[in-house]
Amino acid sequence: MSHDRHVLRLSPFRATRYAADIDLRRVICPPYDVIDDRALQRFEAADPHNIVHLTLPRGEPGDGGPDGSRERDDRYRRAATRLRSWVASGVLRTDPEPALYVYEHRTDSHTAIGLVGGVGVQGPVLPHEHTFAGPVADRAALMRATGTQLEPILLTYDGDGAASDVVDAVARQPPDQEVVTDTGTCHRIWRVTDPASLTTVADDLAPRSALIADGHHRFAAYHAVHEAAPAPGRTDRGLALLVDAARHPLELRGVHRSIAGLGLDDAVTLASELFDDTAIDTAIDPAADLSGVLTAETRMAFLVSDGARHVLLRPAGGELPTAAFPPDRHPTWRRIDAAALTDVLLERLWSLSDADDRVGYHHDPADAVDTATRTAGIAILVRPPALTDVLTLATAGVRMPRKSTSFGPKPWTGLLMRQVDAAHT
Repeated sequence: MSHDRHVLRLSPFRATRYAADIDLRRVICPPYDVIDDRALQRFEAADPHNIVHLTLPRGEPGDGGPDGSRERDDRYRRAATRLRSWVASGVLRTDPEPALYVYEHRTDSHTAIGLVGGVGVQGPVLPHEHTFAGPVADRAALMRATGTQLEPILLTYDGDGAASDVVDAVARQPPDQEVVTDTGTCHRIWRVTDPASLTTVADDLAPRSALIADGHHRFAAYHAVHEAAPAPGRTDRGLALLVDAARHPLELRGVHRSIAGLGLDDAVTLASELFDDTAIDTAIDPAADLSGVLTAETRMAFLVSDGARHVLLRPAGGELPTAAFPPDRHPTWRRIDAAALTDVLLERLWSLSDADDRVGYHHDPADAVDTATRTAGIAILVRPPALTDVLTLATAGVRMPRKSTSFGPKPWTGLLMRQVDAAHT
């Protein structure tokens, strides 16, 4: 209904989960878009029922057509067949009654805790980044083939209200499910079915809005699936973890880049039109020392490396001129490192689109540097934007460049899934 556009709704659902006798350590994994090739192989080998076989399925060798479409369709079909077999054999089961789920993800440095449910895709959910058409189509096709939302997106909101009181009270109880992975991250889940608690959550969230912290492509895929075949109560809800930014703030990191085939000397020479450069001690590990090199800067800065040499780029004169950006950019946009990286370094000075195949995106700075080394290119390590700037732009309806932020800890995949066929709603 139209009023849903102004109401933040998080609906209970019947979660599909692994059976109690399945070792969760072997079958869960991070979100699909932070898994590189080496991690993919590791998770595939961990267990034939690892959820990565669904979220990043492989096609049969030799099945790719001229444009790859046949291979893509084959991958989606294989994921759907595999999912159905796991359900039929009892590897996956669906909870008997709808619930909201309190989910906690604890790492060595941070903890995310919030509510998992079906968020209204037509509601006040604010994106803050642009998306790529390819990943949106990919996730939508996988969702249609499997009839399942396999992994929750991550939302945050300014709350500190009654919904968070429910979260905190539930989390003081023993969890319904708990797993500590081989890397030491801890995941705990509690079911919330009490009608009074569910009403409290709904009433508290209704007047609020949420920011997409992670999962812009999956949220766009929710929209695409719903618009193509609307199914009220099913496709108009998208699996999401909603975290209170006031009570339980998320960690915010930058997303780094690599550029294959661009040499460090050429990159620095081209950037000299607008940037000063300073060589960094070659003894450092640029990935390990990212916090020490970049966070010490009080103004915009980028650490550029080819793996052997490292250069710090800073705007000449202290800041970039307004004319360096496209004329329609918001004032807040122009002071964000990731925006300057896209508009000024990539497009203006290096003549590269952020969608160019040579441009890679990396959540791990070490992975960016390693990729640069392997591709005779460079890594560009970037600081995260301030959360206040992200919120300012999102509220103004301005989307930041693709892959500008990395909020976390991100919810892992395989703990809670939402089937959108009629039998499971």
